[in-house]
Amino acid sequence: MIRKLLFALLPLVVAAPTLADTYPTAPINIVAPFPPGGGTDSMTRLVSNHLAQATGWNVITENRAGAGGTIGIASAARGTPNGYQLVMGQVDNLAVAPWLYPNLSYDSVKDFAPIVNVAGTSVIVVTRSDSPYKTLDDMIKKAKEQPGSVDYGSPGAGTITHLAAVLLQEQAGITMQHVPYKGSAPAMADLLSGQVPILFTSLPSAFGQLTAGSIRALAVTSSKRSAVLPDVPTVAELGYPGFDVTVWYGLLAPAGTPDAIVEKLNAEVNKILSSEDLKKAMNAQGAEPLGGTPATFAETIARDYEKWGPIVEASGAKSK
Repeated sequence: MIRKLLFALLPLVVAAPTLADTYPTAPINIVAPFPPGGGTDSMTRLVSNHLAQATGWNVITENRAGAGGTIGIASAARGTPNGYQLVMGQVDNLAVAPWLYPNLSYDSVKDFAPIVNVAGTSVIVVTRSDSPYKTLDDMIKKAKEQPGSVDYGSPGAGTITHLAAVLLQEQAGITMQHVPYKGSAPAMADLLSGQVPILFTSLPSAFGQLTAGSIRALAVTSSKRSAVLPDVPTVAELGYPGFDVTVWYGLLAPAGTPDAIVEKLNAEVNKILSSEDLKKAMNAQGAEPLGGTPATFAETIARDYEKWGPIVEASGAKSK
């Protein structure tokens, strides 16, 4: 009799829903820690929209900008670890900012559960299409002849774009004047209006203006030429061997988020990253899809964190 009762209950036990089965039951909020219009915002919205379309989930992008992307990241670190509060992190606020800002309220390694590395791209050096700077060497020559006379913008002090400019100045032996902005969009607006002659920014945030012909690319900072801009030279090949500043965007949750939810999110995002539609959409903005496991993304964060520490120290860019 007992055996018959156990067999009768077995289907009920097997059918019991797991956490991964029931998730999500509410809207998923993804924080983009920069203003609308920049590379991080674009990557976040692409992932949010494609994830919602593929799964039927309610996925919302929320912009929380400020302090080189660290305000939005910090708010995500304090979020409830239930899978409904995510953030699109980048190399600058996860691997660089901890070395630049010693009083950050978050630990980029301990305070997050990495989900998946979403996309990769490069920093790009651009100027207006009517600028007298036809090449990167033109800009460097002017800065050598008149130290401090060349202004350049970036999406924010302490971002990877700013640090790329610092490293170029060190390697080229020049001094330029930094003009920081609160995001890529206002920086691009001032470049187009002639307020700044040079802009260091992420390739996705400049791609639209490049294809429109409004601006000219002088160089990309990655070790290899971009697949979406194969005619633009790298800084390394223009006379600065070993120069390599790459950008990645990755999805994270607060530390303590259940593994089952992290794994489900990882699986679903990897599915959309492998689709031709999302690949084309990312390529159209100057980025390439990455993907992978939570573990490989965690390794990327830890590796770049260690890489940028001594570089920041050597550059003298550390904030007080």
